[in-house]
Amino acid sequence: MKRIQLGNTVFEGENDAYLLDGETTALVDTGVALPDVREELAAGLAEHGVAFADVDAIALTHWHPDHAGLAGEIQAEGDADVYVHEADASLVDGSEAPLFADHDLQRETFDRWGMPEPDRERLTAFFDSVSAGLSGRPADVTTFGDGDAIDAGGVELEAVHLPGHTAGLTGFAFDPREVPGHEPVAGADATQELFAGDALLPRYTPNVGGADVRVERPLAAYAESLARLVARGFDAAHPGHRERIDEPGLRAATILDHHRHRTRRVLDALADGGPATAWEVSAALFGDLSEIHVLHGPGEAFAHLDHLADAGVVERDGTAYRLVDPDPDVDALFPTTPLDDAVDGSAG
Repeated sequence: MKRIQLGNTVFEGENDAYLLDGETTALVDTGVALPDVREELAAGLAEHGVAFADVDAIALTHWHPDHAGLAGEIQAEGDADVYVHEADASLVDGSEAPLFADHDLQRETFDRWGMPEPDRERLTAFFDSVSAGLSGRPADVTTFGDGDAIDAGGVELEAVHLPGHTAGLTGFAFDPREVPGHEPVAGADATQELFAGDALLPRYTPNVGGADVRVERPLAAYAESLARLVARGFDAAHPGHRERIDEPGLRAATILDHHRHRTRRVLDALADGGPATAWEVSAALFGDLSEIHVLHGPGEAFAHLDHLADAGVVERDGTAYRLVDPDPDVDALFPTTPLDDAVDGSAG
């Protein structure tokens, strides 16, 4: 297994694509469909004697352009099979438009969040500035569901559905002993590693609420995904951005703790300032935002407010949320895991 790092100036830092080159040749994720990234991926593959036309299979962790953007182009050169979870398939095959290209969905979403008109204009201008060619060529896809097995590069990948960041985000579990040239991270006893996509990242917490506005109850879905990651006990995770995660269960528990802390901050914002929209809560949490964060900030605030509303802690009136339970048991709003006591409290 070889990690190919790709530039990413549009979203959150370096992307990782993974090459599996055994009995067949496969990629896990592809990078965004921008010319310089295409050249980086082509050069990274060439270092291992592989061209786009040699790729037999592409396993996509989710639909976001910085992970799936080049899939259609690679497929066109060599007829690779492109695998994606059924919930994200329409955004990879081109039958559904993503938020950055769907003005009706933008209007509906920004209305729900209470986003002021000047900030809408600022965000749509950002979308317009980066969207040209961002999603790349649509791909013919083969869909899978949770628990399905995919043969990629001669390695059996188990699909582990981890919704939250997107509706169809999926990690791929594998036995590292079956991967040619890959040394199990935890030594000879390691039997279970994961391509994690954006379900688990080493330096920041994946966005929920804004990253895919199609997800119902996004924070609840993501919290359950994090608890599932802890329960699986992976020896290592290979994320969609930046470096390998050597204690993925602990990282998942830490991100879950982060969301408990953030929920308390949302409650404090409502207690201090009275009823507020998702946009206003976002301002209290994050201050002024720019570029993609103008989407992610209120999306994150909305995800937390939605979670609290579902639990009866807040009540929605139009676009504003009013606190009805001033002292809820926040811990009870999230799943517990065996690693909760090991979290250092930094909520990273």
